Amino acid sequence: MTEQDASMHRLMRKPGADNARVTNEELFFDLVYVFLVTQISHGLLHHLTVLGGVQTLILWFAAWLGWQYTGWVTNWFDPRVPALRGVLFLTMALALVCGAAAPEAFGPRGLAFAVCYAAMQVGRSAFIVFSLPATHPLAPNYRRILGWGVIAACFWIAGGLATPEARVPLWAAGVVCEYLSPMFGFWLPGLGRSHTSDWTISGKHIVERCQLFVIVALGETIMASGLSLAESAHWSWIELGGFGTSFLCTLAMWWLYFETSSEEAEHAISSSPDPGRMGAYFHYLHVILIAGIIVTAVAMDLLLENPVEEAHGAPALVMTLGPALYLLASTAYRWVATRRLASSQIIGVALLLLVGFAGQALPLWELALCEIALFLIISLAGSRKSARHGVHSGAS
Repeated sequence: MTEQDASMHRLMRKPGADNARVTNEELFFDLVYVFLVTQISHGLLHHLTVLGGVQTLILWFAAWLGWQYTGWVTNWFDPRVPALRGVLFLTMALALVCGAAAPEAFGPRGLAFAVCYAAMQVGRSAFIVFSLPATHPLAPNYRRILGWGVIAACFWIAGGLATPEARVPLWAAGVVCEYLSPMFGFWLPGLGRSHTSDWTISGKHIVERCQLFVIVALGETIMASGLSLAESAHWSWIELGGFGTSFLCTLAMWWLYFETSSEEAEHAISSSPDPGRMGAYFHYLHVILIAGIIVTAVAMDLLLENPVEEAHGAPALVMTLGPALYLLASTAYRWVATRRLASSQIIGVALLLLVGFAGQALPLWELALCEIALFLIISLAGSRKSARHGVHSGAS
């Protein structure tokens, strides 16, 4: 089958800039993740222990896998086709049940979470495999993805049936299967391996999808701020200050991320000799970047609930770790997209960690104010450097 014949398949997106845009179906799908991100962050909020952190990490990695693999499907295949639209809506329903089960996923609702997650991952790939002719260029790739999805599903179902103690290693193995398998081309005996150079992707589509998910994740910090203020009986200056600090934190995160222009990010993918590998880098970076947003949202929840509590232990850790993790991932994202290293952000990570360590005797609101002030300064410094770079590029 020629490349032109492949593009004419009823499921495929047709060539052209307009057909690379994010569709309404994809925007609708992302609504589920507003709920799922909230559930995961609230789960961490109520289980601020080492074990709780590991469990949250597993659930978040699984949630991102569900979104990421769907994003790759809708990059190649048109979600406006009724059959694929049906798959997308069924995936939404399964993801919604996963979100509802997430707070008790390591308790009585583990099997429900595992079954829905496995059905989502395996079912999506199975639909593509059975819809494409065997000679289609993407068919071997999806047969391998389906194979690894089935292997991972065995770990997920086994974990759902196991005791809560055994669930962590089993589900971690399932996550590792789906994260590491793309790194060696989904190799399976008898099926060979895929090559990222064969993954013809749209830079515009991948970048826009990631940007929209970042906005969805930032919505969690916005909701945390608004709900806390709405539920407060008396709006004292310290509560209003906590609200302002939380809002400024969200603003700083938005500013840092969107300082890397979408045009530069799209160009990094489309001009790469291996666009598929670049697209994979974008997805791997965003799982860490959005994890930073989730941890920061938990920190803002703690701040708004107990602003005068002494900052030590787990509250101080998440207050520091969230912004630091976000800064590190943001620095890596900018480097991949523009090949410009944001030295101010690297220095900022070190300063955030230093402030977090030194400020554990402070009230939580004072530590948060120091951290967010530093965060804003880093954002503004990055903005000025980007503006200067734009002027120099324009002059050249």
